[in-house]
Amino acid sequence: VQLQASGGGLVQAGGSLRLSCTASGSTFRIYGVGWFRQAPGKEHEFVTAITWSSGLSYYVDSVAGRFTISGDRAKNMVYLQMNKLKPEDTAVYYCAASRAYDIDTYYRQTSYHVWGQGTLVTVSS
Repeated sequence: VQLQASGGGLVQAGGSLRLSCTASGSTFRIYGVGWFRQAPGKEHEFVTAITWSSGLSYYVDSVAGRFTISGDRAKNMVYLQMNKLKPEDTAVYYCAASRAYDIDTYYRQTSYHVWGQGTLVTVSS
């Protein structure tokens, strides 16, 4: 399976962006998809994840209420709608695929077996 993230760009604070993650290849064993981000000089940070079968999702506190993850299993796509963006949201965003059943483990990078290339989101103040 391969993942392709897209949709990043430059936006002013308070603006919105929608990121897309497209999965291709053997996707039948993907049970969940997560988004992580890495800001300059910082480590990877979990942002949100969704289970493809049931649509369960959860978010890191810093984006809850502003970001929304959704999935279209038929199209093998996951979206990350980001609203009310802040300069601290500036980062390279990565999507990743998981075979884990338990969404409670999706905050861990080790729960993911495939990673897409990142897409840069820059939020200006």
